[in-house]
Amino acid sequence: MSAQPAYFIPLGHDGEFDHFEPTEHTVSVWGADLQHGGPPTGLLTRALLRHEPDASHSFTRIAIDILGPVGMTENRVSTTVLRPGRQISLLGSELSVKQPDGSFRIAARATGWRLATADTATVEHAVTPALTPLPDELEGTIGLAGVGPLDAADWGSVGFVGTLEHRLIDRAAHGPSRAWVRPTLPLVAGEETTDLEKFFILLDVANGVGSRLAIGDWTFMNTDTTVHLHREPVGDWTGISAEMAVGPNGYGSTFADLYDTAGPVGRSAQTVLIRPV
Repeated sequence: MSAQPAYFIPLGHDGEFDHFEPTEHTVSVWGADLQHGGPPTGLLTRALLRHEPDASHSFTRIAIDILGPVGMTENRVSTTVLRPGRQISLLGSELSVKQPDGSFRIAARATGWRLATADTATVEHAVTPALTPLPDELEGTIGLAGVGPLDAADWGSVGFVGTLEHRLIDRAAHGPSRAWVRPTLPLVAGEETTDLEKFFILLDVANGVGSRLAIGDWTFMNTDTTVHLHREPVGDWTGISAEMAVGPNGYGSTFADLYDTAGPVGRSAQTVLIRPV
């Protein structure tokens, strides 16, 4: 383990894969042998951003699919261009987890549409107002206690959620709940985490922010996170205004408006598997 706290320790590159060791700071509240969805999402986003980068292009949609438990053994990530193009391209990254027999099992995938940028500042328009109050006007807390449903799980100190600083705006009885969140650790030890990587590290928590289900009575696990951006987020803080829709047949959806301190940046959607405990 590195002396520098981080979500992942780099283990090197073998020509096709980047290899990483997840640290205790990635652990999920649902089990000590599982990673929370946030750090793997950040690692997949990092892979997309660093594959044949072009400063004249931006990612406008990134979709993450969780294919199985993301374990605490060695993780490896690969990236490829699925659809090349000068104006529009599609990239894909894949995260695999090392098994006891030494083989790797695919646990998560990401796809990202990357578009060439142009000047549209004269017609810029957002569909939601800025999120207020801003984080510096609110009291900060480490962990997510008070944001997600309060019950059996430890939302204050365990693993990944214990590395997050949050500033709660409100926990609504009806309508979306709203909070500012930022990671306190780098994604990969020895690297500077980009603003977009910080943003994607956090987005899996929209499911917890938007839920009103009691953890002692229900589980609500999201199988995916899809994010559409109309501009790139800037800074450490991500604002989340989220609400979960629960259907009658064991599944639902979490929808969130996403912000930085300058205003709205996009929206996310997650499919949620809902089961009684």
